[in-house]
Amino acid sequence: MGYAVETFDLTRRFGARTAVDGLSIRVEPGRILGLVGPDGAGKSTTIRLLTAAIPPSSGRALVAGRDIVRDPEGVRARVGYVAQHFALYGDLTVAENLAFYADVFGVPEAARIRRTAELLAFSRLAEHSDRLADDLSGGMKRKLALACALIHRPEVLFLDEPTAGVDPISRRDLWRILGGLLGEGLTIVLSTAYMDEADRCHRLAFLAEGRLVAAGLPDELRTLVSARLYEVRAQPLALARELTKGVAGIEIVQLLGDRLRVFAEPDAAPAECLRSALAAGGAAAVDVREVAPSMEDVFVALRSRRGLDG
Repeated sequence: MGYAVETFDLTRRFGARTAVDGLSIRVEPGRILGLVGPDGAGKSTTIRLLTAAIPPSSGRALVAGRDIVRDPEGVRARVGYVAQHFALYGDLTVAENLAFYADVFGVPEAARIRRTAELLAFSRLAEHSDRLADDLSGGMKRKLALACALIHRPEVLFLDEPTAGVDPISRRDLWRILGGLLGEGLTIVLSTAYMDEADRCHRLAFLAEGRLVAAGLPDELRTLVSARLYEVRAQPLALARELTKGVAGIEIVQLLGDRLRVFAEPDAAPAECLRSALAAGGAAAVDVREVAPSMEDVFVALRSRRGLDG
């Protein structure tokens, strides 16, 4: 079976800085590939390369069967792209933005009318079709951008941090829409810094400093965490953090909201040691429990293993 997206040692340099460094990834048709990592990991540059917005410094990539260097126009005709920042026309209405992008992609009149109606209903923007894009909420702007990217029925959809800065309800609505698109056979490549969203992807590529740290199915990647994980709740939290770091067998201590996420050596069983150390050090309301690894835990462990914590 062919791949919707496949890269071979894809590299992009900006002067002395390497933004994407020898990236080799692939995703099957009808699946979601998540590019996961912190700011500066190379996620946005990877998407710009795969949409033929910029050329690579070296390496190759095939998108919808087209080479991004040899046939960039063929790639652009077969992909949809939603940028991280709102890039539509604020002085045009919702309907006018859709019409503009239909013209750009050469969508025939009959198909345009039908597709516009489908997308307005799908994105729940039909009742707002006469509103200026500038007057929409952040979540509605993202949905409009998504609708415009889909007007020509692309084979692969690229989304650069599609839920960044939107409210939880809009975020959930966007994922509902993405789920519906998969039912139409669309392949989706998205970047995200939200580790809970990584669990929604079929395949993941963890990036750090432009390099591929690990790739695979979410459940496969969880097996890469060899440490035992504990969640610690105690007050005061700053004191609990310092006391936890001093317990034998502890590898990493992370602050996570009102609790600590603690990585311990695989053969260690420090729950009682943690409770004793915290109580002896003056921490109160101590609760220690072992937990299963999340996608964020996977990324923390992989970065630490490869010395990428700086």
